[in-house]
Parts: sequence; structure tokens; C-alpha cells
Amino acid sequence: MFIIANALPTVLVIVAILAVIIIGWLISIINAFRRMLVKIDESESSIDVALTKRFDLLSKMFSAVKGYMKHEQETLTKVVSMRQPSHGAPITEKQEFANEITRGMQAISVVVEQYPDLKASSNVNKLMDASMEVEENLQAARRVYNSNVSYYNQKVVVFPSNIVANWKKFEKRAFFEAEALKRQDVKFDF
Repeated sequence: MFIIANALPTVLVIVAILAVIIIGWLISIINAFRRMLVKIDESESSIDVALTKRFDLLSKMFSAVKGYMKHEQETLTKVVSMRQPSHGAPITEKQEFANEITRGMQAISVVVEQYPDLKASSNVNKLMDASMEVEENLQAARRVYNSNVSYYNQKVVVFPSNIVANWKKFEKRAFFEAEALKRQDVKFDF
């Protein structure tokens, strides 16, 4: 009985140390998940910035070429009526918006190619160059977002962090995916 009485404080100290370690681990995992979510939100915001810049550029290009685009009235109407999703909108809504802008940019590019006077315009050339830069920035923002989502999703499903993820309801996030048109194989006709 004396041995048990002397061992009891030691056991209590060991249990307390283990409890502190487990609580510290839980807090660090929860904080890691929250930091990852902040990084995802930050990278999603970068996509929003690039989409806004792209939409503004599309509007400027539309103004520059609208005199040549009388027969593309339906495309023009659709481009003008586009509304950018809010920052808090789901990534799928932002993805659909990006796809609509891509279709609008393609329509304007086709018109520019069809009209030599327009193609030679320095303003249109500057806008087309700016368009290429915006596209590169948007692709970079998408890569960063998808990288952050990938890292986060791995932590959500991999043991032991998945225990905390399931307990605190951290759920996998969706990737920003390319539209179906861009997934098709490019055909070269010579």
C-alpha cells in the first residue's frame, strides 16, 4: 500500500505531462489547419484580383473593337452583362465566371483576326499584350491556389491530422479546374 501511495504522484505527473502533450498537439494541428485556410483564402483572393483585371481588360477591348463587331451582337451583349462573383462566392461560381470571360476574350480575338485595320491598331495590340500578361498572372494565381488546396486536402485525409480534421469539421476544398474547352487536344491544321 505504501508503494502505491508513493507511485500515485508519479503516475499523476506522467498523466498530466501526457495530457499537456496531447492538448499541445491538438492546438498545433488546429492552428495549422487555420493557417492553411488563410493561405487558401489569400490565394483565392489573388484569383479574384486576376479575374477582375481580366474583366476590366475585356471591357476595354470590347470598347476598342465594338465598331467592328456589329454581327457579334449576341457575344457583345453577353460580355457586357457579365457580373463578377463576390469574394465569398464558391470557387465553382468563380470558375464559371472565368470560363465566360475566356469565351468573351476568344470572341474578341476572332474579331481582331478578321479585321486587318483593327489588327494593326496600336491600342488593340497593347490590349492584346496586356491580355497575355493577365492570362499568365491568372494561371499563376490558379497554380498557387491549387497548390495550397492540395496541401490542405492532404492534411485533411492523412493520419493523424485527419482525426482532428474530422473532429473539427475541416472539409476538403475544391480545386480550380480548367474548363472543358481547354482540356481538349489542340489540333494543328497546316
